[in-house]
Parts: sequence; structure tokens; C-alpha cells
Amino acid sequence: MNTQVLSQVRLSHFLAVCKLKVVSLIVFTAVVGMALATPGIVPLDILFWGTLGIGMAAAGAAAINHLIDARTDQMMTRTRNRPLPQGQLNERQVLSFAMALTATSMVILVYFVNPLTAILTFFSLVGYAVIYTVFLKRATPQNIVIGGAAGAAPPLLGWVAVTGEIHAYALVLFLIIFVWTPPHFWALAIYRRHDYAAADVPMLPVTHGPRYTRWQILFYSIILALVTLLPWLLGMNGLVYLAGASVLNAGFLGYAVALLRSDDEMLPMRMFSYSIVYLMMLFAFLLLDHYLPPSLTLVP
Repeated sequence: MNTQVLSQVRLSHFLAVCKLKVVSLIVFTAVVGMALATPGIVPLDILFWGTLGIGMAAAGAAAINHLIDARTDQMMTRTRNRPLPQGQLNERQVLSFAMALTATSMVILVYFVNPLTAILTFFSLVGYAVIYTVFLKRATPQNIVIGGAAGAAPPLLGWVAVTGEIHAYALVLFLIIFVWTPPHFWALAIYRRHDYAAADVPMLPVTHGPRYTRWQILFYSIILALVTLLPWLLGMNGLVYLAGASVLNAGFLGYAVALLRSDDEMLPMRMFSYSIVYLMMLFAFLLLDHYLPPSLTLVP
């Protein structure tokens, strides 16, 4: 294998530890937060440097997660083919890569965006990569509820990147993702519960059983449907957003009810996949509604 091919293979391994699909959703919700923070177009410098800095920090956190979870990943079917369990990268390489990404992201956010965005991004990184991955994940079946705060930060970070301050509307965006996270992840955990049991990770379906977890998914799905009304009730967005959110919530609640009524082993994975589309489309409706003329959005 020649040097160029080896370099490409090595690059693909480093990209794999970044969890690019997850990072792309993080960046998208951050961009929506930026857009909602201003009545006009997001300043191009903030859009570029903000998304770059937040994206690099998220990729760095993902790499740290891979590093800390390397031994657990070996025990799980879903993760055993990751670069560290397969020996495609070693721990020193991943640590150096993660530190480089994190340090660069902080420099970018401090000097080209604003210090508050850098501080909040750093705390969300520590919350996910250290507090959740090292402590909460193995300490309590409510790990994803508590740790979900770190994953809910991107739209807040985007808002702060534009305005330099935390606003109540930004906290609404944070709350939406915070409430969305448990049913999203528990659906996957039901399907992968045997993996988590083998790795001795106390996910809710392992400690309390799938039936209890399905009820919790329904409970959080109802809360999610109510929370997603807030952008309309508070005047952030209008009827276009409300209509889109209502359709999406009908689908989400439909899956949650179906989980209680069916023992189909693939249904949790279908809900998990839908939940990703749900969040992406929900924020797309926030963005679309924001840029439509006021006469079309009919904001209350």
C-alpha cells in the first residue's frame, strides 16, 4: 500500500472518531440558533468561525468519548468496529488529535467569536466527554437525562455566538433538545440492551426493563410535544413552525404509543431513526418560519 493510500486510510480513521454524522446535526442546530438570534442574515464571519469552532469542539469531544469508551466498545456489537477497538489507531494518537481539535476550537471561539461562546462550549465539551462518559454513564440509569444537557447546548451556543449573551429564547431551544434526548436514546438502548448489559452499562432498559423504558419514552414524548409549542407561544415563531411541529409530534407520539403496544424488536430502531429526522426537521421549520414574511408566519 503506497503512502498516499495509507494517509487516506489513516484520515478516515481519524474522521471516524469525530462522529461526523452527530457533529453535522450539532452544527446545524447551532446555525439555527445563530439565525434565530438575529432578524436578518447571520454575519458571515460569525457563521464561519462559529460553526467551525463549535464543530471542532464537538468532534474533539467525540474523540475523547471514543478514547474513554474504547474498552467498553470492544464488548458491544454496535461499537466493536470503531478505530480504537480494531487497533487502527492507538490511545495516544486519539488523545493528541482530540486535544488539538479542542485547543484549536477554543482559540477560534475566543478570538474570532466571543469569550462567552468559548466558555459555554468548553463546559458542554467537559459535560459530555468527561462528566457523562466517565461518571454518569456508569453511575445511574438516568445518565442520558442528566448528561443530555451537554448535547442540548449547540443552539444556545449559536445564539450566544451572534449576541454575546444568553437569552430566554435560546434556553427554549436548549430545552427542546434536552427533552428530546432521553426518548431518542432510550429507543436505541432498548434495541441494544443486551450489548449494554454485556458491557455492564446501566442503561434504563437494562436496569428497569424494556416495558418501563417504553413508558418513560411516552412520558418524555408528551413533554417534548408540549415544549415544542413554546417557540409559538412565546412569539419566537409563527404558524408555519407550529404546523410543522404538530405533524412531527404526531409521528413522534405515534411511535411512542406503538412501542407500548407492539413487541416488534425493530420498532425501537425505527423510532430512533425517526427521532433524528424529527429534530432536523423541527429546526428546519424554526429556520424556515423565521425567514418567511410576517404576513405568512402569523406570529401571535
